Amino acid sequence: MRFAPETERVAVNGLEICTRYRGEGPHVVVLHGGPGADFNSLLPQFDALSGNRRLIYYDQRGGGRSTAPRGAQLGWRQHVTDLTGLMDHWRIRSANLVGYSWGGLLALLYATAHPDRVASLALISPAPATSRGRALFVQRFVARMGNPWIVEQRAKLETSGLRHSDPAAFRKRAFELSVAPYFREPELAAGAKQFLIAAPAREAAWRSLGEYDITSELGDLEVPALVVHGRHDPIPISTAECTAKLLNARFEVMENSGHLPFIEEFDRFVTLLDDFLPSEAL
Repeated sequence: MRFAPETERVAVNGLEICTRYRGEGPHVVVLHGGPGADFNSLLPQFDALSGNRRLIYYDQRGGGRSTAPRGAQLGWRQHVTDLTGLMDHWRIRSANLVGYSWGGLLALLYATAHPDRVASLALISPAPATSRGRALFVQRFVARMGNPWIVEQRAKLETSGLRHSDPAAFRKRAFELSVAPYFREPELAAGAKQFLIAAPAREAAWRSLGEYDITSELGDLEVPALVVHGRHDPIPISTAECTAKLLNARFEVMENSGHLPFIEEFDRFVTLLDDFLPSEAL
């Protein structure tokens, strides 16, 4: 029971943020992808890291169970401010941050804004540190969506009758095919955990960043860091390697992974993160 997950709603900057805690030991704050996704998209795989540390998850503003009222600000600066408010609530002076995809970029944005409040950075399949790199990712993702297998499967789904006979099964399969380009092999998306992306949160965050480039700020950071990236990720591996070099970070390539190494190479993912993250002696 000591390791059973706990949930809490925390009032931060005018919103109620949904949080989840798992494990005991040094605090590690986990930042999910998106923008506009939720921490459930990382479960149950990330929980494997909670054996001798306390994982802290939260749904970022505007996504998951941290809904925002119409007109609420959803830009990257608000996300950074939210994280500061949450850390104050948790009484964490200097955080160990684990960021996945967009969460990796959010971790970097936070570190450049508040370098004194970051103890370490673990970036998993991080979004690029420049808008140019992100544009290249979008181009590659669209091209992958044209994979003949995906096109064929989408056509089969549309003519299957599932949309009316079994709407839940139709939505599940449609979701799998929508994320298939993220995997090393699109067929691996079968059984992928379904989650929603809140479009307003996603669009507002990227819009707020504009033509961004934080590479010069990354070179000024002095923090222990790990960057993990799949060889077959539609986010170019060169962008992750650049981020790692700027941070003077350990760079680990997952040779058999796309964008989801915590699914595609689960055992190695756990080993790498366990070795890097602070832990409590057992």
